[in-house]
Amino acid sequence: MNIVARDADALAAFYVEAFGLVFLRPPRLLSGERVSKGNGLPSSEIRSIWLQFPGDDGPFLEIHEYSNGLERQVPRVNEPGLGHLAFKIADIHSAMDTIIRAGGTRLGEVTNFGSTEEPILLVYMRDLEGNILELEQRRP
Repeated sequence: MNIVARDADALAAFYVEAFGLVFLRPPRLLSGERVSKGNGLPSSEIRSIWLQFPGDDGPFLEIHEYSNGLERQVPRVNEPGLGHLAFKIADIHSAMDTIIRAGGTRLGEVTNFGSTEEPILLVYMRDLEGNILELEQRRP
């Protein structure tokens, strides 16, 4: 998963604090002909940060900051394209508090999509740059 950031270092710090992600490798500056040829943008210069959950060899979060980045509006929940990042968490209220302390904001209310006996709690939040996050808590 890739997020294009306004400030890659600040956004990476948010995900480290909010979700406990760790650096998969040191941050890098990507530039040159191969980078520009690969992404189709002339003279690309990208600060690239890779994060992952500790001890997880699965998918990782790649954060890019382009030196010639464009501005866009804060994404809306019903906008076409990438909608949100979804996280399965153990304690939704604790995770919400941590996200807010890290600079994120709450977008919706905690809602039970399950039953009283088997709750499935969901809430939408925003990260430091306004990207949408879904938190899901299931009781065993």
